[in-house]
Amino acid sequence: MGITKTEGFDASITEMADVLKVLGHPARLSIIRYLAQRKTCVCGDIVDELPLAQSTISRHLAELKRVGLIKGTISGSTICYCINTVLLKEIENFFASYSIEINKNQNCC
Repeated sequence: MGITKTEGFDASITEMADVLKVLGHPARLSIIRYLAQRKTCVCGDIVDELPLAQSTISRHLAELKRVGLIKGTISGSTICYCINTVLLKEIENFFASYSIEINKNQNCC
């Protein structure tokens, strides 16, 4: 597979593209939805909720954490995860800004 060219693009767009690419997997979206439904951080029971092996879930959690969508804190021998609400708000604002532009420029089809 080739290397994706990101030179010449605004750094914030490149970072957002990476975040959105990570969200483009059903397991990761399921993890985000599961964490969003909890009022506290989740320690270990994600494996009980998804039809995936623990090692597979760990890889998905690592990707979500790499782009900052989730935070993980160590509690004894387990890691507790919760959503990075700041980044989720940035995603919401990113799309909201396009929605405003689209509504102002309704000159197509």
